[in-house]
Amino acid sequence: MNYFNVAKIVNTRGLRGELKVISYTDFPEERFKSGAELQIFKTEKDEVPVQTVTVKNAKEYKGSFIVTLEGMNSINDVEKFKGMILKVEEDQLQDLEEGEFYLHQIIGLDVIENDQKIGTIKEVLSYGPNDVWVVKRPNQNDLLLPYLKDVILNVDLEQGAVQVSVPEGLD
Repeated sequence: MNYFNVAKIVNTRGLRGELKVISYTDFPEERFKSGAELQIFKTEKDEVPVQTVTVKNAKEYKGSFIVTLEGMNSINDVEKFKGMILKVEEDQLQDLEEGEFYLHQIIGLDVIENDQKIGTIKEVLSYGPNDVWVVKRPNQNDLLLPYLKDVILNVDLEQGAVQVSVPEGLD
């Protein structure tokens, strides 16, 4: 079964079992709604969840979320989860609008410029105001492409390709 990151548990809050989480999702209102089911993993790379939990309630708080889980009413119940990752199963992913995609869908796509394959998307970095797509190129250093409309021209999941225009100086 495939799982996808939703948030990182960064701390506890108070004594009543609240968790402070940093959201990775574009759909926090869905992921943290009352009754939502989440899986807790020790690390992002783990393939088997430590525990499945149900959200009791959540609220946005200073750029993060405060989440309370069903049946966990004390700091002693949740302290063990600090530093762990919240994920959802693949069948819980939202349907996206046409032209939208999940980041995991673009990993491995061919990168095409002027009808020439220049590489393959290796990973996506999300550190600044826009994502950066890392393109693995044969016999060359990786190419870092910012996710901007003038650079990433078209993403075609069915064809398995991304059309790009590499700005001068990035190559």
